[in-house]
Amino acid sequence: MSEGIGRLAPLVPLLPGLPLAAGLVGLLLPPSPRGAATGEDRARRVAIALGVAGAAGALLVALALLTRVDHPVEASTTWVDLGGLRVTLGYRLDGVAVLVATAVAAVALAVQVYSIAYLKRGPHDDVEVDHRYPPYAAQISLFTAAMLVVVVSGDLILLLVGWEVMGICSYLLIAHDRRLPEAPAAAVKAFLVTRVGDVGFLLGIALLGVSAGSFKIADVLAHPYSTGTLTAACLLLLAGVAGKSAQFPLHTWLPDAMAGPTPISALIHAATMVAAGVYAVARLFPLFERAPVALTVLGVLAAITLLLGAFAATAQDDIKRVLAWSTVSQIGYMTGALAVGSPTAALFHLLSHAAFKALLFLAAGAVIHAVGTTLMSRMGGLRRGMPVTFWCTVVGLGALAGVPPLSGFWSKDGVLAAAEAAALDGAGPTPQWVGWLVWLAGLLGVAVTAWYATRLLLRTFFGATRIPLADPHDPPALMRWPVLVLAVPAALLGLAGFWGPFIGRIFAPATEAELTDFGDSLTHLGAAVLLPLALLLAGAGVAWAGWRRDPAADPARFLGPLRPVFARAFRLDDVQHALVVRPTNALARAARTGDELGVDGLVEGSGHAAVGLGGGLATLHRAALPRAAAGVLAGALLIGLAVALMGVAP
Repeated sequence: MSEGIGRLAPLVPLLPGLPLAAGLVGLLLPPSPRGAATGEDRARRVAIALGVAGAAGALLVALALLTRVDHPVEASTTWVDLGGLRVTLGYRLDGVAVLVATAVAAVALAVQVYSIAYLKRGPHDDVEVDHRYPPYAAQISLFTAAMLVVVVSGDLILLLVGWEVMGICSYLLIAHDRRLPEAPAAAVKAFLVTRVGDVGFLLGIALLGVSAGSFKIADVLAHPYSTGTLTAACLLLLAGVAGKSAQFPLHTWLPDAMAGPTPISALIHAATMVAAGVYAVARLFPLFERAPVALTVLGVLAAITLLLGAFAATAQDDIKRVLAWSTVSQIGYMTGALAVGSPTAALFHLLSHAAFKALLFLAAGAVIHAVGTTLMSRMGGLRRGMPVTFWCTVVGLGALAGVPPLSGFWSKDGVLAAAEAAALDGAGPTPQWVGWLVWLAGLLGVAVTAWYATRLLLRTFFGATRIPLADPHDPPALMRWPVLVLAVPAALLGLAGFWGPFIGRIFAPATEAELTDFGDSLTHLGAAVLLPLALLLAGAGVAWAGWRRDPAADPARFLGPLRPVFARAFRLDDVQHALVVRPTNALARAARTGDELGVDGLVEGSGHAAVGLGGGLATLHRAALPRAAAGVLAGALLIGLAVALMGVAP
């Protein structure tokens, strides 16, 4: 352990501990009284203070560690010993971990501040507030703490705890607004779909830990697994990654999760939840590198997901769903980089994506706040009334599309350069055809991304206003400043690729060859730069030309018969409903019928029979006095006769 980190080691538990404490205390707060105004709601003010303080404290700790960590450091203590199988409680920090932790804390702080103004019933300080704000702020803090546990955990079981807590918090946050009928359904869908993948993730962790005799990540990475065991474990882990990171075929929950509040969309899509799967694979990449079959599967899924998300985004009318499908596509770039053996490029794109996607969602929230709708068909002409939101959106969409010199250009170029090397030179741990698949999918994705990003900008901010608004304006300061702050890394983070410490010391790539290839891709103009730029211009130009021809019409009309197919994301949700949901519901109905008619019928039938027999006997015992007396005498005579006969018997 270095001298610098040694002095700061006691702060490491505070990284997840501060937002965890804020969340647990916040859960004890009562809901805001219905009808209360912001100025008279004490519970809301306490919840705001706790949420902001927890995120700000985590960010300060992350920044302090960022300046000191120059090589991997870890510390742990035995938590549970199950017959020699140790579960440890500790941390493992390196440059990647503290960078991702900084991004998580920064986005969480922006979301906490932004939510103060966003989750009101109206635009003024004295209006009625969301009475469920205290649990909302507490759940954000718990969500942040869970992701930070995943980032700094030194043990797979502790990582799994953070992984599962994120799933629970996402369910609660997506379903926050109970006034929307689609919110609870979207929350249940997100919970169930991600749980499907998490079963595989749990089994993969169990297989790795039991085989190594320890769940400590350092021990797991050093253990000499057999090829079959390692391949099986990595494939099981990929199931959890597909669920959390919304990768094909477990991607269908993410667009529906847009029913949640817009700040939550920013949190889930930018720095938590969907980023967790990519980070987990990067953290365990030495294992995946020894299991090329698993990386091959990851590469195929990445290419499918990348194009699926991009094409689905082209036909959406809901501005949040456009951004949601773009997240699916951009995560495909990250997993594609991992598949071709470049975790450095994947993590670089993860960080830049966190910046520009959080920016885009919060800017979209400002638009929704001003217009009162999420549909782009009802927007337009907002550029003059919302100049700050417009220019921040330009920066975010430019970074998403890969416009130089914004952050997305450099990070996406790194992914494409790694895929190009794998395709042309056979570099990387997977077969060469995987490199070709990821590279070609990534290049096509550049053009499609530029197309739908340009469409979103034109439909929202240019042309005629399709909803008459008295005074469209930029959001209040508490919503405006987080957007402005996030615009800085969205614009400039990519330039860190030219800074030696960022790539060499902080990222600490696994091999010198990877560092050399990655640096060359950023500093030498070639196919990895010029070809994506040409495709970007082509995609943006086609969208602009279609809009110029008829500014009142949607450029997506040129998709023709493909538009409804893309709008429904190739109807894969319907396929899952037909193949999984309907059979499961039918099986549940059959089980319920068998239980009611079989098990319950037998029990209830025996009860009815006993009641009927008792009723019959009760009827026989109910009689008038003469008949009852005659019955008693007849019984006495029969008994006496029986005794007499038994007495004279030989």
